[in-house]
Amino acid sequence: MKNPSSFACKAESSTCHDSDKRSGYVCKCPSGFQGNPYLLHGCQQDVDECGGTNDCFHEAKCQNIPGGYNCLCPEGFEGDGRNNGTRCTSPDPSDRTKITLIYSLCLGISIGILALVVASFYVHWKVNKKKLINLKEQYFQQNGGSLLQEHIAKHSSSSQIAKVFTIEELRKATNNFDAGKILGQGGQGTVYKGVLSDNITVAIKKSKISDASQIKDFINELVVLSQINHRHVVKLLGCCLETEIPLLVYEFIPNGTVFEHLHGHEPFLRLTWKTRLRIAAETAGALAYLHLDTCIPVIHRDVKTSNILLDHDLTAKVSDFGASRIVPQGKTELATLVQGTWGYLDPESFLTSQLTDKSDVYSFGVVLAELLTGRKALSFDMPDAEKNLAMFFVSSMKENRLLHIVDKGIINEAKVEHVYEFAKIAKQCLNLKGEERPTMKEVAMEIEGIRAEEKHRWWWEKEKLSSEETEILVKAPSTSNNNAEESFMLLD
Repeated sequence: MKNPSSFACKAESSTCHDSDKRSGYVCKCPSGFQGNPYLLHGCQQDVDECGGTNDCFHEAKCQNIPGGYNCLCPEGFEGDGRNNGTRCTSPDPSDRTKITLIYSLCLGISIGILALVVASFYVHWKVNKKKLINLKEQYFQQNGGSLLQEHIAKHSSSSQIAKVFTIEELRKATNNFDAGKILGQGGQGTVYKGVLSDNITVAIKKSKISDASQIKDFINELVVLSQINHRHVVKLLGCCLETEIPLLVYEFIPNGTVFEHLHGHEPFLRLTWKTRLRIAAETAGALAYLHLDTCIPVIHRDVKTSNILLDHDLTAKVSDFGASRIVPQGKTELATLVQGTWGYLDPESFLTSQLTDKSDVYSFGVVLAELLTGRKALSFDMPDAEKNLAMFFVSSMKENRLLHIVDKGIINEAKVEHVYEFAKIAKQCLNLKGEERPTMKEVAMEIEGIRAEEKHRWWWEKEKLSSEETEILVKAPSTSNNNAEESFMLLD
């Protein structure tokens, strides 16, 4: 075969061959093409072998391609489809059976594995669900659920009995106890803001029970407190016992605590003398109600300004009964571990471990001193003599220095004799001997007495101001007439 570039073969892809008949060579177009190989672009037209003679087996289908053709066997047959090749033959039935069996086997194994995985997940889910149910039941019983159910059955006719919430209800209400829902944190636990399914806003508090022996007392307190219905006591709506730490559900009070308004760094409302006097009267009335007017006397045991909440109208609401104790009938005191907040803690109960209603009276005396002075119960940044407000307040009264420590924000609003009367009540509450302290009922009555006198004074001053304004108007009739005439002229 010769190189066409130096001979007469000019068409692309043409080839030259030695002539078999004579000396020299001949030019040919490639297979599947036709034309004159001696001309440039002479081999251009594709020959359709499928339209003429080809070597396809009679059952095969001819497929023309540039420069040639293919023979395609029918579906289900195999081979190259050419007569001089393997032609088109049907596969061995046994091979087909084997292929089918292999395919079926693979499909069955795949389905089996998938079913096994699904079954495993289902069993795992069922086991975990069962464990969760058992754990909830364990916590429910551990936290006194059976005792609570007994109380609910006994008080089934009462609409005030505590409701038992599920953990799912409270998770939904707090967006799974989202950190952004936290209202406050303290020694008694964390309080979350939540919205129940009926759109009631609540405060949800985690309450810790450290000893199994406390379960009965906890449930008794829960039942009693759920039946307390006083406008100045935060209402306990119910509880959830399905968690390791019981959850208590209270009504939501939106305007913060007295402590925050007195001592907070944020821009809280300034409490006027009128407002402070009202808060003192409302709180005293609520504590007197707990001590005397409930079916079973309740000692709060942690009275302080941070446990007095304020609603939209700055109405006081006593809260946080986590440390409270119920006084059994026929008893006036309880032997108990010392519990409360330093600065408010009754020194006598600290020494004797005997809890009485006078312990609340002492703590309330500290609250009164706070309202009057604007100082904290404990201030470690103050001089030693002034760190403990109760001691500093009593000593200041003995030294006749009361007006030196009264909050400057109210000194010009209050009548001096009423300030002294208020301070005298606080001093009586802060007596170191419990038997020498007044009862909360007596305290509430005395504060209401001061408040009544202040109301009369405010009314008299208001009437006096109104009279003075009327007198001024009466003394200037000509001006009024002129103004009236001018008004009529304008109308004309």
